Amino acid sequence: MSIRTRSPDGVVSRRPDSWRWLPLLLGVVVAVALVRPSAAVPAFNRQTGQNCVACHAGGQFPELTAYGRLFKLTGYTLGTRDVPLSVMGVAGYTRTDHTGGQDPANFPKNGAATFQGGSVFVAGKVTDNVGAFVQITYDNYAQQNDQGQFVGHTSSDNMDFRYADRLIDTHRDLIFGATFNNNPTVQDPWNSTPAWAYPYVQSSFQVSPSTGGPLLAGDLAQQVAGAGGYLFWNRTLYAEVSLYRTANGFWSFVSQGTGNSDQTKLKGANPYWRLALSHDWGAHSAMVGVFGLEARVYPDNEDPTGDTNRSHDIGIDAQYQYVLDPHAITVTASYIHEKTTWAPQLVDEGAVSNPSDTLNQFKLKGSYVYGAHYGGSLTYFRIGGSTDQALYGGGVDETGTPLGSPVAGNLAGAPKTDGIIGEVFWIPVQWVRIGAQYWAYKHFNGASTNYDGFGRNARDNNTLFVYVWGAY
Repeated sequence: MSIRTRSPDGVVSRRPDSWRWLPLLLGVVVAVALVRPSAAVPAFNRQTGQNCVACHAGGQFPELTAYGRLFKLTGYTLGTRDVPLSVMGVAGYTRTDHTGGQDPANFPKNGAATFQGGSVFVAGKVTDNVGAFVQITYDNYAQQNDQGQFVGHTSSDNMDFRYADRLIDTHRDLIFGATFNNNPTVQDPWNSTPAWAYPYVQSSFQVSPSTGGPLLAGDLAQQVAGAGGYLFWNRTLYAEVSLYRTANGFWSFVSQGTGNSDQTKLKGANPYWRLALSHDWGAHSAMVGVFGLEARVYPDNEDPTGDTNRSHDIGIDAQYQYVLDPHAITVTASYIHEKTTWAPQLVDEGAVSNPSDTLNQFKLKGSYVYGAHYGGSLTYFRIGGSTDQALYGGGVDETGTPLGSPVAGNLAGAPKTDGIIGEVFWIPVQWVRIGAQYWAYKHFNGASTNYDGFGRNARDNNTLFVYVWGAY
């Protein structure tokens, strides 16, 4: 659940602190929430008067049912105004399969129970046509100081402000609206696009590959401000067009907690688009869609001038869902292809090896929940693309020594990482989930064996994450 961004060289960085008052408040609120009786439900439930399973498949938040998607598309306005506050917290235990002989700094908090952090939400109906979803998140392990101690910080997280209306009679059903948000795809009603895609919760301490995926797959989250319009016709055709720019100046309230040097800087307005066909019948629903982003990104976050990197992302996705008590089944698939043409100075300086590179991301997930209490999921994921020794830090020097570092290195200079995520969980009451998640890697940073040049294999990074996730 940690808030992370990827720098142009693929290194994961964490954002500096901004609001120092919230950690104490959040800790108190989450502690109170976790001892409340099972009747306690989040703000949207109080607004609509519905149980969690009405909006979430089998009660598995944030996976939406057809009703949950309708609630989102109509601008979070169904029901009556109520107290718009909710909180969420995650505690967990992380264990990496193989850490022997390695610097312990590569595996912080390995084998330790931790409170990863939590969120405060201001969400719900403002008027009959206006609603909002605003998330502020505290990351307990946001960064490390010079003494190696972890320091927490609070920042803007997902935000989605909407105006929506609906024209409905015996011959038509048209929902239309406008969205202002800070994360391309956060406004999407399906869980197959990146903002709400699986994994829904994840350890802050597992070893991360050298690339997190395409630009559209999270690299612009909480970095940008975007606005657009959408429509949903006869519960069949969804269409949206939005424009995104850097969230600085007046728009910086949606990127609070991101330092200037960490913020991705876009040139001008950058278009995002989405088309999807959806069909509901009985207990079943299905969707197939396409989406894309055209982005011009300055190579130097602190000097947003001159030539830009040009990224062209296009994706296809699909979802099938069966929800009929006591069963809830959801299957999602998505594929994103990205081509980035690098700014000429990056090529001249040797920061990249190729004038352009490609990156592909594929995910396939199936989940099942019985009786809104017991569930599990199985996911296959794969990231691949062109080899670029300079971009990923691969290769060896003149003495044959790998240019990268143990554990984090990428000898092949390739982004290939793939594997399987298995998860089981228990929802004893609708506001708490207890689960165990296991990541099994086949390839990591371009290879299955000796991927870093120092003898580490992909399977050595297999990770167990046991968690308690509560929301009130």
